[in-house]
Amino acid sequence: MWQLNNQKNIPVYQQIMEQLIEYIQNGQLLPGDRLPPERKLAETYQVNRSTVVHALDELVALGWIVRKRGSGTLVNEGNWGRTANPRIDWRRRLADNHFQQEAYLVKLQQQLKSVQSLDLYTGELPLNLIPSFRLPSFKWETLLLEEQKQSPLGYLPLQELIVQRIKKEQKIDVSSDEVLITSGAKQAMFLLLQVMLQNGDSVAIEDPSFLYSLPIFATAGIRLYGVELDSQGMRVDQLEQLILTKKIKMILVNPTFQNPTGRTMSLQRRKELIDLSRKYQIPIVEDDVFSELAFVDLPLSLKELAPDEVIHLGSLSKIFGSSLKIGWIVANRDLIVRLAEARQMVDFSLSVFPQVVASTALKDPYFNQKQQNLVDTLKQSAHDFEKELKLLSNDWQFEPIEGGLYAYLTWKNKKLTRKDWELFLDEQLLVAPAFLFSNDTMSLRINYTRLNQENLAVFFNKFQQITDQLKKNEGGQYE
Repeated sequence: MWQLNNQKNIPVYQQIMEQLIEYIQNGQLLPGDRLPPERKLAETYQVNRSTVVHALDELVALGWIVRKRGSGTLVNEGNWGRTANPRIDWRRRLADNHFQQEAYLVKLQQQLKSVQSLDLYTGELPLNLIPSFRLPSFKWETLLLEEQKQSPLGYLPLQELIVQRIKKEQKIDVSSDEVLITSGAKQAMFLLLQVMLQNGDSVAIEDPSFLYSLPIFATAGIRLYGVELDSQGMRVDQLEQLILTKKIKMILVNPTFQNPTGRTMSLQRRKELIDLSRKYQIPIVEDDVFSELAFVDLPLSLKELAPDEVIHLGSLSKIFGSSLKIGWIVANRDLIVRLAEARQMVDFSLSVFPQVVASTALKDPYFNQKQQNLVDTLKQSAHDFEKELKLLSNDWQFEPIEGGLYAYLTWKNKKLTRKDWELFLDEQLLVAPAFLFSNDTMSLRINYTRLNQENLAVFFNKFQQITDQLKKNEGGQYE
């Protein structure tokens, strides 16, 4: 296992780095595995100890391994601080780098194809809940004419409709030249990373967060650092420490019905976050894709509280499904122009057809009523889910669902391992364990909207069996 290819025309310490990264990527070294001591590695590789130390120092700096006092050198258990773009000249080795996919996700993706599986993992509404709208028949000539209404910022009629909705629903005063239409929120995020950050820069996100496993950060060479959540949202005291120690260049938050926890940042915490961003002159990116699925009154958006400091992201995909990839960025004019130019440079074309479809739906006179009907349906689904979940409250902690798509449950008993979560796959319950969003292994995210009257009882019957098995695995001490 610990042998080098002496034919390679690169320094030995870089060969050691390449080999260790390859072992981590292909699963020969797993998260948390301890590496042999430096002296032992030097003997095995037949090199000076200083060469091994140099290689390990570089890997620590890149986030692949960590050193812990009393424990030695370990494979990093998560993605915090990791970058795929090294500081040295073996960049070619990682230029096309793809992190090994999580083993749990590989199995889950296979089971998604089975009609026997209950999919509570997918992050969108089931088809039967997506509002339907009558679309006019389009001639090809009509679409070509509509294409003429495209600007570098998007399809002008849709842009105006989005501006109107932002002003009405979120009380954000914007003009059309401050809105860039994107092909979903992920493209918006990618463009922001390309324009505002450089290779090696650090970004603070919530811990846990769906952003944790997105490959766009590794591709851009961006380091992610997690900030703990409490009942009010991202902890500003921890964030300030990160700003001082890790030179944070951007703060990325999902403050309303946060993914995966479903929590909503309090108004006071939003103000504290804005004060901190002003103190250190760090931009905030507000990912706000769930606010239109609220059962309760919401705090003011970050963008409304601080128009100049906050970049606002929105999307229609949570209402219309992922097949209609329409998102937008709200920011100052200069940044919007730079983002539009960046999109043109990387040739991220934005088709007019989904924009025309989205415009048709938003102009539908019954759109608001259909949206409200959807919210009412989700509120009832959340109530039914919580009613059944209370029967398991001795073992699972959860918070009331106030909107969005997700419920977040935390195991109250002995610490779980990644292997424990395979019980859900064995029962064909497809859920999202917390280790997909953090280093934590004690919680799970459930898309409760995908449970209906027919499968609700099936889910809780299996969930009870899994709960009993988890307690049994602990040696019966909770029975």
